[in-house]
Amino acid sequence: MANALLINSVEEFEQALPIIRAAQEEYATFTQEQVDTICEKAAMAVSKMRIPLAKMACEETGYGIVVDKVTKNQYASEHMWNYMRHAKTCGIIEENRAFGTKRVASPKGVIAAVTPTTNPTSTTIFKMLVALKTRNAIILSPHPHAVKCSIAAAKIIRDAAIEAGLPEHVISWIGTPSLEISDILMKKVDLIMATGGAGMVHAAYSSGTPAIGVGPGNCNVVIDETADLRMAVESIIHSKTFDNGMICATEQHITVLSSVYDEVKALLKDARCYFLNDEEAAKVAKVFYNPKNHGVNPPAVGQTAVRLAEMAGIQVPYDSKVLIYESNDTSHENPWANEKLTTLLGMFKADTLDEAFDICAKLVYEGGAGHSAALYIDPTEEKKIDRFAEKMKAGRILINTPTAFGGIGDLYNFDIAPSLTLGPGSVGHSAYMGNTNFEQLLDIKVVANRKENMLWLQLPKKVYHKTGCTPVALREMKHVYDFKRAFIITDANLYQMGACDAILNQLHDLGIETAEFFDIQVDPQIQDAMKGLPKMHEFEPDVIIAVGGGSAIDTAKIMWIMYEHPEEAFLDMATIFLDIRKRVRFFPQMGEKAKLVCIPTTAGTGSECTPFTIISDANTGMKWPLVGYEMMPEMAIIDAENMMALPPRATQASGYDVLTHAVEAYVSTFATEYTDGFCRDATTMVFNYLPRAYRSAFKGAKADPVAREKMADASCLAGIGFANAFLGINHSLSHKIGGWFHIPHGTANALLFPYVCRFNAQKHPYHMGTFSQYKYPQAFERYVQLGELIGVKGATDEETFENWIKAAEQLKKDVDIPETICDWLVEAHPEKKAKAWEADFLAAVDQMSEWAFHDACTGCNPVYPTIEELKACYLRAFYGNDKFIEKFGDVLAVAVTLPLDTHAAYPMGLSAEIGVDKVGGFI
Repeated sequence: MANALLINSVEEFEQALPIIRAAQEEYATFTQEQVDTICEKAAMAVSKMRIPLAKMACEETGYGIVVDKVTKNQYASEHMWNYMRHAKTCGIIEENRAFGTKRVASPKGVIAAVTPTTNPTSTTIFKMLVALKTRNAIILSPHPHAVKCSIAAAKIIRDAAIEAGLPEHVISWIGTPSLEISDILMKKVDLIMATGGAGMVHAAYSSGTPAIGVGPGNCNVVIDETADLRMAVESIIHSKTFDNGMICATEQHITVLSSVYDEVKALLKDARCYFLNDEEAAKVAKVFYNPKNHGVNPPAVGQTAVRLAEMAGIQVPYDSKVLIYESNDTSHENPWANEKLTTLLGMFKADTLDEAFDICAKLVYEGGAGHSAALYIDPTEEKKIDRFAEKMKAGRILINTPTAFGGIGDLYNFDIAPSLTLGPGSVGHSAYMGNTNFEQLLDIKVVANRKENMLWLQLPKKVYHKTGCTPVALREMKHVYDFKRAFIITDANLYQMGACDAILNQLHDLGIETAEFFDIQVDPQIQDAMKGLPKMHEFEPDVIIAVGGGSAIDTAKIMWIMYEHPEEAFLDMATIFLDIRKRVRFFPQMGEKAKLVCIPTTAGTGSECTPFTIISDANTGMKWPLVGYEMMPEMAIIDAENMMALPPRATQASGYDVLTHAVEAYVSTFATEYTDGFCRDATTMVFNYLPRAYRSAFKGAKADPVAREKMADASCLAGIGFANAFLGINHSLSHKIGGWFHIPHGTANALLFPYVCRFNAQKHPYHMGTFSQYKYPQAFERYVQLGELIGVKGATDEETFENWIKAAEQLKKDVDIPETICDWLVEAHPEKKAKAWEADFLAAVDQMSEWAFHDACTGCNPVYPTIEELKACYLRAFYGNDKFIEKFGDVLAVAVTLPLDTHAAYPMGLSAEIGVDKVGGFI
């Protein structure tokens, strides 16, 4: 890979610019197909590095939260590329033969990308991808305090793009920013994209070069008396705490109608907001406010509420999420009426909606003209919304929407371009109003009402169920599908036990040729699938039949993909996504060569009805969940006759896996009325029938065909539930610890289950899951519903929840699953003592926690976790609650055993006072 041009001085810039222009002129000749290939490779490459880049940004700037910067990096690559992927940007992009018109796209030339210290890597990613899509050259001018992380992001994109065919030197950067270089850069390029402070943006517009700039945001939020007040408060706090409030569209103050003011204030307090008195507010203002420019003091940017209080020398509750000051002074001289870029809010009261609109308009215009404003209101009040839109001098007018997410687009409304450069238009002294993308032409006002995402219910085309249904279903292989060649995939034990004999015999009687592959481990690996592929390609089946538990079905799905699409890369398919419909990497279409039929022999994974497969890599030890609806089988045959001989260990593990599937899908941010019924029925079936099925599995025990059939049905129902509502961190955690310590998947789920329930049941977590249907934290209420469903209702909801946890623990005892991870390891490997296992676990837990955060299941969890919170779940599950407290003390600082992310949810500065229960997120 060629080295980037060295630009550390004015002289070096003058020498480099002709080379950059020549590279851009060559790139301007590229076709749309060439450009899109380069863009996709670049987006995928930088998406895969989102965690290291987030860490670099936090370490270098000292601002924000690692996991939120991970999300921003993913958003800048995933959502931006998804938005642009089908757009035409090369040559003739539109032709109207009826009117005889054509529109032809040409690049601007060389772009200067000025990036901020608040969002250094994500803004770099965004601007690089926009430039690549439009065939422009781009020179990155990073903020002096974010040079390393910004250049690291640019280098990842540059290297991947050059490997995909990009001419060298289309992407370059300034390694040592200075005023002299910035001045000549802005004067010599063709377009400036400027994101940062007001002084820098003013310099861009004063350069004489066309510029698209973003000044300060000073978003005010009006809460009307008709609003869903709980949703409004939780949305505001969700937004304000994201990356500790550094996105420019984030709420800076709220204006509340007097008729609901006290109720809103109570909800804010309940959501862990602290209201400052006059003396405290004055001290905090000295920390964050610079009266010379009405701006923010850099040390206060992106800090937690507790850290800001500490800097101001005041005491606030350890778990405060936002500091709020009530004021009636809307002047520009009031610190609390200005942009804050941290976890602070001003709060104003208005007697009428018109008065509230006046306050909002004044604050937005004086402190963030053209940027963003928001209104929480009954969405049917369209006339009021229209009045608000006309009055506000703002490019983003957001209705019932958390502004940090709504402002950047494509998360809570899907007709706003995803962007990290939010133009304020002429009112904000910018060339463009709107979310900057590849086609800025006009100042456009956007009124964005909060909308719910499209949902779905997908399952196999046919699901046969009832004991003894296998022969009936197999007849369709010939009489309906006319299959001729069936490839059977199973594991060695089942094959040697003759579990496939009846299936093979019937297929032969139907005139269908067969071949078998059974070299599969209990914990399947990608290498297993690779071993069977040559035989599959040689046999050329038109149907693949998976017979077995999750190992066989998961391996079959991987082999199916590789059979139909041998060009596909495994790690590309495992790319994580925030939204399955907007992922960087899509699965190929399946079923052109062969259909997949699944016949489960365990009541657990539900894989026969899901778009999931779990596979390990023997080279790295990583266990990867792959998700794609293209992997949905054609047919599932749920026949308890195939499960009667399931041994006790497999019964207990797979059975608890069913419960975890059902419960995680029920509390998922993607849960709907369409999935809830499947999950509820599966949950009650497990509690009623798993102990019976387990007892019947022992030698000499009386068979219990009813329990076996009910567990088979429960497994399938839970599978359909989580196929459409997805899972959460219980599975993220179990995937990693299962791969590392070889704990059976269902058992790992059971060992973690009570602690994950407690973590998710927080009524006011620091971060809730981000999905437009998910209006406020509700996992606690959903666990209570399940507790009532299984018959453990208490006198209060809190008592019902505790009874739910006790019932889950009792179910573990009923099927002989140990209480803790440590207990299981010692029981499974008695030759090794608990102390040795403890040392191994503590050595691995940091890496497992990061990998668990990286897992595909994490995104749909009702509480969006930090990496250290996942580690807390691991530690609790390893020691058990009592032993954990005995070992560490119930108020011992988590920082002792739980190194926090840089500027994570709670500051390191209070480590001596913060207890594990509090920082770890447990109730």
